[in-house]
Amino acid sequence: MKAIKLLFVSMLMVSFSGFAQEAEQAEEPKAEEHYNINKFRQLYQEFSTPNQYRSASGAPGPKYYQQRADYEMDIRLDDANHHIYGYETITYTNNSPDVLDYLWVQLDQNMRAKDSKTPLIEGGGVAPFAQPAGFAGEYLSEPFDGGFNIKKVLDSKGNPLKYMINQTMMRVEMPKALAPGKKFEFDIEWDYNVNNHVEGRGRSGYEEFPDGHRAYVIAQFYPRMCVYNDVEGWQNSQFWGGRDEFALPFGSFEVNITVPEDHWLDGTGKLTNRKDVYSSEELRRYEMAQRTFDEPVVIRTQQEAEKLAMMPGATKMKLGS
Repeated sequence: MKAIKLLFVSMLMVSFSGFAQEAEQAEEPKAEEHYNINKFRQLYQEFSTPNQYRSASGAPGPKYYQQRADYEMDIRLDDANHHIYGYETITYTNNSPDVLDYLWVQLDQNMRAKDSKTPLIEGGGVAPFAQPAGFAGEYLSEPFDGGFNIKKVLDSKGNPLKYMINQTMMRVEMPKALAPGKKFEFDIEWDYNVNNHVEGRGRSGYEEFPDGHRAYVIAQFYPRMCVYNDVEGWQNSQFWGGRDEFALPFGSFEVNITVPEDHWLDGTGKLTNRKDVYSSEELRRYEMAQRTFDEPVVIRTQQEAEKLAMMPGATKMKLGS
């Protein structure tokens, strides 16, 4: 495009050269300001200058690094009260060349807290007509409190750590700065109310069926480390929902999840105690499902699930990355 523009300007200069020679040179023409509006331009102060960490294309350079966060968790679902309890140990490794004075943890569930700013950015508009009962229920009732309740933040020796919560972010103060190549281990205990997915929508929550049973789809259920990189430092942008997504530092997960006996649990990762939570018949079907078949293999039938629903107790499943 630049070549075409320059050619066009030069043609104009040639075409009007005769007139320019006859015009009086009263004053020097002002230089025309140039603005680069190309959609593929390098955005000022948004893309870093190429350096030893990243090349001009953004690809990793010779000293590129990534931080690491490893998690050990114990999660328990209270189905009767739609509540999740959690305890996690985070081991954070500083692979950057920078000395870190504090850590940032993201609290995604706080987008559902009573004082969340999420409703303020939703542009759903106002209904043209509302009955008094509906208006009172939507605008005058107590808001749902689905944010994290942070109970404890401790170091590896059990000492309380100072922390500050700012909406969906939590800053954790370490006893001393974390030098490059060093690790810091700390614990967080929390719980929160699970939202009704049918009423509030979103990517997470529960749905209750006419028989009283509930299905849960759970996401963003644990406090997690924010990303720290060479471009922005701490990526501690607030999370208000689908309009602002996020990234994670790499790491491993060892998660123990306890649910009622009648629940069937699935998730990403590798189930490490399958023999403890499967019956002998379910194990046989599972082994069969590992081979190629023309028809799906049902590991637990509808009748078996209904029978389990009448039994008290809890099942503990262990997942690993």
